[in-house]
Amino acid sequence: MTTTARPLVPASSSFAESTYGLRLQCPQCGEALDHVMQPLAGGGPLLRCTACLFLLCCKDGIWKALPLRREAHFERFMTEYQIVRAAEGRGSEDSEHYLALPDRDLSGRNVSQWAIRARTFHYIERNILPTLEATHPNGMGALDLGAGNGWLSYRLALRGHRPAAIDLLTNAQDGLGAAVHFRQKLPALFPRFQAELDHLPFAGSQFDLAIFNASFHYSEDYERTLGETIRCLRPGGTLILADTAWYRRDESGQQMLSERRQAFTAEYGFASDGINSQEYLTDERLASMEKRFGMRWRIHSPFYGVRWAMRPWLAKLRGRREPSQFRIYVAEVGK
Repeated sequence: MTTTARPLVPASSSFAESTYGLRLQCPQCGEALDHVMQPLAGGGPLLRCTACLFLLCCKDGIWKALPLRREAHFERFMTEYQIVRAAEGRGSEDSEHYLALPDRDLSGRNVSQWAIRARTFHYIERNILPTLEATHPNGMGALDLGAGNGWLSYRLALRGHRPAAIDLLTNAQDGLGAAVHFRQKLPALFPRFQAELDHLPFAGSQFDLAIFNASFHYSEDYERTLGETIRCLRPGGTLILADTAWYRRDESGQQMLSERRQAFTAEYGFASDGINSQEYLTDERLASMEKRFGMRWRIHSPFYGVRWAMRPWLAKLRGRREPSQFRIYVAEVGK
């Protein structure tokens, strides 16, 4: 049962800062989380659900909103994902590495991918955010869903918004723990939550914007994930899906999955299929979401360079499957 959450009663100034004044709810049962408990010696603040007794604790500045049974569900995925990301050279001990993202990859290990992320972000920055900001002069409450190291939340905070970063991973190289590098440039670090996309620890109707930045494809059920996100948005809130692969044909997406699993098995010894993530979009999948939630996608197609634009033609000439394409999908929801 979900109830309307009551305002939090801060136990300390650090507690208020760590939540940005958000109204929280239990990720396990949906009841309001407003019972502040005294932390254990040396620990962070605690919130207790009076209905199911779930404890939401803050450790190293990250709120742990992943119930044990869901942590077990994601355990293999998180373990394998971190192995792959470490092998790809993600992360750094140098703050400049994170502060330069997405424009520069100072590690030099993933330059082409960050070039895509940068073009996507700057397209959003130039063509989507200004219209939203005109109607929110005091900034927007924003959900950064699948935030990784938090670079997008950092960029949104610099623009005067109030982001909350959500991810499964909390490590200090590629997960939410890496966001500490942004603290030096912000008055207060944005709140971070270890949580899953389908059970967010937030009371409803309190965010103006939700962005899935290269993360929506990790959902195991697009409509369930979207429904949970829409629950957290205010009426008329904006939803953005960015940098999730799109294919004209479902068969192409399935072939991509088969190829990737074979490649991962050969390189890492596992297929990287710890969860049944959806992995890609098609027009049919997008239309199904529109029908389910009574919304309409506005499709944006950033220019990623001539070589990227030529990929479909080259694939056709060489008799290969169609390559993925990246587009940005924007919808106004909940009116």
